[in-house]
Amino acid sequence: MTGQAFFVLTALAGGPRHGYGIVAEVAELSRGRVRLKIGSLYGVLERLSAEGLIEPDREEAHDGRLRRYYRLTKDGRGALAEEAELRAATARVVRARLGLAGPATAGAAG
Repeated sequence: MTGQAFFVLTALAGGPRHGYGIVAEVAELSRGRVRLKIGSLYGVLERLSAEGLIEPDREEAHDGRLRRYYRLTKDGRGALAEEAELRAATARVVRARLGLAGPATAGAAG
């Protein structure tokens, strides 16, 4: 799963959002490291939708334009949870290899 897809799914874990809301939430969640442009966002949304991980929630009129909201599916929640666990496990391995393991881990090893 790409970083962009991971953060889009994470943004939608908080509830349905429209395109600009997703972009803003991804920027906040990633502390500004992932900056989606609307064009690339819709590519990610199309792919996640085709994979059955998200689906349209509703459409609302806003300033004369229609906003489409997206939400996670049950499969999307499962995929996000699995990816989060994989990323956490990977981070633990990297931290240990770099000698950055926390005190509880260091104490257990010694």
